[in-house]
Amino acid sequence: MRIAQPKPFFFEAGKRAVLLLHGFTGNSSDVRMLGRFLEKNGYTSLAPHYKGHGVPPEELILTGPTDWWQDVISGYDQLKAAGYEEIAVAGLSLGGVFSLKLGYTFPIKGIVTMCAPMSMKTTELMYEGVLKYARDYKRFEGKDASLIEEEVEVLQESSMESLPDLRSLVYDVRENVDHIYAPLFVVQGRQDSVIDTNSANIIYDEAESFEKEIKWYEKSGHVITLDLEKEQLHEDILGFLQSLEWQE
Repeated sequence: MRIAQPKPFFFEAGKRAVLLLHGFTGNSSDVRMLGRFLEKNGYTSLAPHYKGHGVPPEELILTGPTDWWQDVISGYDQLKAAGYEEIAVAGLSLGGVFSLKLGYTFPIKGIVTMCAPMSMKTTELMYEGVLKYARDYKRFEGKDASLIEEEVEVLQESSMESLPDLRSLVYDVRENVDHIYAPLFVVQGRQDSVIDTNSANIIYDEAESFEKEIKWYEKSGHVITLDLEKEQLHEDILGFLQSLEWQE
C-alpha cells in the first residue's frame, strides 16, 4: 500500500511568522512537529518543499541549489503576500545554510540554524546520501527489495550534476556569515555524524549579530528536530523567538 507523501504546510496562528526550512533530501516532515508546537504558541509557520524533494529520486537528481533557493524565496514571498511583515527563519541542515543566506539577503527578524554545515564532503559521498534517500523513498512506496535494488542500480550509473553547485553554495554562505546581523540561535547535536560539528562554532564566531547564542544538544544527532531532545529544542526555539523585538 502506498502511503501519502508529506506536503508543504502553512499553519496560520498569529502575527509573528516563521519560515521553516528542511534539509537536503528531506521534506516538511523534518519540521512539522516544530511547526505544530509554534502554532500552539501563537506563531504562524510555513514550510515549503524544495524542487525534487518529497518526490521520486529520479526527479531529485535533475534539480539543484538554484531551484531550491528560489523555493526558499517563494516561501518568504508567500508569507509577505499573506500580510506577515516580520519573518523569522529556522532551518535544518541545508535549511540552516539557506536561513543564513536569507539573513544577509532579505530583512529577517531572527535566525535559527540547526546542524547547518559550513563544509561539505566529496560529491561522491554526497551522492551516497542521494542513493540512501532513493532506497528509503522506494521502501516508503511499498516496493519489494529486489525491485528497489534494481532501480537504485540504475541511479548508481547516473549522477547528480548539481552536487558541485551545492558544495559551492555552502562555501559561499560560509564566506558571508560575517554579513549576518540579525539575532541568531545556533543549534548543534553533539552526536551528529553527518556534518563537521565545528560548523556550529564557525557560524557563531563569525556572525556579527549583537544578540547570538549557541547550544549543544548532547544526545542528538543530525536530524535534531526528530531526535531525543526535540521537546527541549522546541522550548528553546520558542524562547529565542519570544526574545525578539516584534513590532506588535
